[in-house]
Amino acid sequence: MTTDVMQIEFRKTERSRIQEVDFNNLPFGKHFSDHMFVADFVDGQWQNGQILPFDNFTLSPALSSLHYGQSIFEGMKAYKNEEGEVLMFRPLDNFKRMNESAKRMCMATLTEEVFMGGLEALLRVDADWVPSTPGSSLYIRPYLFATDTFLGVAPSKTYRFCIFTCPVGTYYAKPPKVKVETEYIRAAAGGVGYAKCAGNYAGSMYPTMLAQQAGYDQILWTDAKEHKYFEESGTMNVMFVIDGKLVTPAVSDTILKGITRDSILQIARQLGIEVDERRVSVEEVISGIESGRLTEAFGAGTAVVVSPFSVIGYQGKDYMLAEHPAEKSIAVRIKNYLTDIRTGKVDDTFGWVYKV
Repeated sequence: MTTDVMQIEFRKTERSRIQEVDFNNLPFGKHFSDHMFVADFVDGQWQNGQILPFDNFTLSPALSSLHYGQSIFEGMKAYKNEEGEVLMFRPLDNFKRMNESAKRMCMATLTEEVFMGGLEALLRVDADWVPSTPGSSLYIRPYLFATDTFLGVAPSKTYRFCIFTCPVGTYYAKPPKVKVETEYIRAAAGGVGYAKCAGNYAGSMYPTMLAQQAGYDQILWTDAKEHKYFEESGTMNVMFVIDGKLVTPAVSDTILKGITRDSILQIARQLGIEVDERRVSVEEVISGIESGRLTEAFGAGTAVVVSPFSVIGYQGKDYMLAEHPAEKSIAVRIKNYLTDIRTGKVDDTFGWVYKV
């Protein structure tokens, strides 16, 4: 990977804000690094690649993305190894998935030179912002939005691509309580459920708020047709350990193809854990908890990595999930192995890690 294909203009900040951050106490998504990468799609090509001080955009009230929702994003992380080198995790997979989202939302696709060139240049200039404390990382947010100024439902002809970063700690302070959602839906067949578009997340906020008011942290989404089968959990893929097998809903056009999800499944197979990708019914999970056949349930995603659930709420009843010692928990074993790969503590036999 190289950054010399696209010419990138650098304008460094006059004053770093890094001294204002307590790297031993990093709330998620609150502190932003000094710089951002910006490029524009104009006249059918990407141009104006720049590293700029993190700052506000000046935007028109008629910006088409504000009215018609042509806006997509990705979530990634970078880490430091024991030698202090910056490591990116599976960035080309995020690049490919972002273009899948762009195609579905009828947006301009990115070139590898723009995505990877901007990403590498940004991480080099803000390398000091990558934390090295256990459980922390540098969260990376690439996003793309329409910039035409018009009122009319049609694809924009111009776009802006931006990447900014923020040092983060653990997403959930304790194992979350989740509620099975049987009224609202996240996605329907033929829709945009597999795309990381802004509207998917906006539509999830109201039912999530209702669940939080009822004492839960997140919701477990079920299928749009019957509400009988699990799909995702909040902004995470969802996984269960049933009869010692790692069971997860098979991806479809209503389920995001999570990069963390795929990493977990590959690691599980390498560790000799049987993996089963299929439809997973609410009835199977609830009866599995009651019978003891289901021993673990957890969410998986870039932000949370692996997050075991403590409670699953369904039809007014809470089903408790027991905590397991680290050596007996499949979720913990996989999370630890994944973390060791990301931070360079074990050999990356999968080819996932890129040094900046």
